[in-house]
Amino acid sequence: MNHSDLSYASAKKLSTMLKQGDVSALELTSHFLDRIRQLDGPLNSLITVSEEHAITAAKAADKALSDGTATPLTGIPLLHKDIFCTKGIKTTCASHMLDNFVPPYDATVVSRLNAAGTVTLGKTNMDEFAMGSSNETSFYGAVANPWDTDRVPGGSSGGSAAAIAAGFAPLSTGTDTGGSIRQPAALCGITGLKPTYGRVSRRGIIAFASSLDQAGPMTRSVEDAAMMLNAMCGIDEGDSTSADIAVPDFTTLLEQDIAGLRIGLPKEYFSSDLDAQVSAQIHAALAELEKEGATLVDIELPHTHQGIATYYVIAPAEASANLSRYDGVRFGHRCDNPKDLMDLYERSRSEGFGDEVQRRILVGTYALSTGFYDAYFKKAQQVRRIIANDFQRAFEQVDIIAGPAAPSVAFKKGEKAADPLAMYMEDVYTLSVNLAGLPGMSVPAGMLDGLPIGLQLIGRSFDEQTLLNVGHRFQQRTDWHLNTPTLAGAIS
Repeated sequence: MNHSDLSYASAKKLSTMLKQGDVSALELTSHFLDRIRQLDGPLNSLITVSEEHAITAAKAADKALSDGTATPLTGIPLLHKDIFCTKGIKTTCASHMLDNFVPPYDATVVSRLNAAGTVTLGKTNMDEFAMGSSNETSFYGAVANPWDTDRVPGGSSGGSAAAIAAGFAPLSTGTDTGGSIRQPAALCGITGLKPTYGRVSRRGIIAFASSLDQAGPMTRSVEDAAMMLNAMCGIDEGDSTSADIAVPDFTTLLEQDIAGLRIGLPKEYFSSDLDAQVSAQIHAALAELEKEGATLVDIELPHTHQGIATYYVIAPAEASANLSRYDGVRFGHRCDNPKDLMDLYERSRSEGFGDEVQRRILVGTYALSTGFYDAYFKKAQQVRRIIANDFQRAFEQVDIIAGPAAPSVAFKKGEKAADPLAMYMEDVYTLSVNLAGLPGMSVPAGMLDGLPIGLQLIGRSFDEQTLLNVGHRFQQRTDWHLNTPTLAGAIS
């Protein structure tokens, strides 16, 4: 098998190869580490490469394979978004504030994937503290989209999306607070799943907005996402928001017939905000699901556009509380030679946090302040309930909801950096899903001017299985998820 076949092989295929002895975990790990070294320079998708840890894990995987104790993910290379605590491996959240932080423990997601036998290659770049939609706010520099390095990969999980698209690993973790898995997955042409809030433990994930953050898989195919989700899910006594609900084997019903399935199309998702050519591609993708026997149903989610204002009150408010712990005293960046305690606080935080993080802390602190709490934060929570009710009514008519994951294809670097409101509009189709706590997924569904387009699928609470089933059936009919970018200097 040549190198390019390994680079873009699915986790399912690599698992079969490993068990048949066609390749060893150590050979596979070495291949991806070499590819990262050779090709990541212009992409900047990784912050840390953990070669020593990876080699050790690969050798352990080979032993498990030879002993017959391997799981489906044993020996499969994996990248973690640099928001997950990884014991002994630097975890920065792409911020100067945590530039030298090495956690003493693993996040629950990390420990579960380690237990499943995956091999951690490193930590991916991201928007600082997961705040951004373009991966331009990272302390370590912007990430480039592998399809066009002058364009953004989306955010905040842009490094994870770009790395999968570039063939640096078959699997990566991401987190989604308002679309941060689905939007970069759409812009980079990969599969990204945000599970129901509470489905995956948040313990050890550096907090942005605690009532919204959710970890999920970022992969090339829906089948790989299902395999990865199997290992990530389950109740965690160390996370009070972890749901005590049964976890099915998400791979078992992927092939199930979807004839008769009702797919809701919100009119608000196909308004003038959506690029007309993207809209045409989304409708072409939906036509493929109709050929599978699904029925398209027009629905309304009338408070979709109130979602942006609601989210950008709640998320910054929670961020201002969560990030108050970074004070220059306990951990994180500490300024040099403070003259007093107030100077320590002010300079440590202003030096440690970037502009977007500071902007959101200020907005959030204002929304929570005396005299403004009821007018802003309380009102936003009330609208959040109305948005959740919109989805609940819609699911009385349909089984899933579909539409675009982003209003356009990947935009150019710097194009929206100076206009926060324009940047926030990138999340118009995704963030209401987080406000309602529902599962959502983006799958590759077309190309426009050489750039990927993502189809978003939204499900009922804890019904990831239906999303995965529909997404897999779509990928059985189409080959958009098999498209790969041409990388300068790539090995053949």
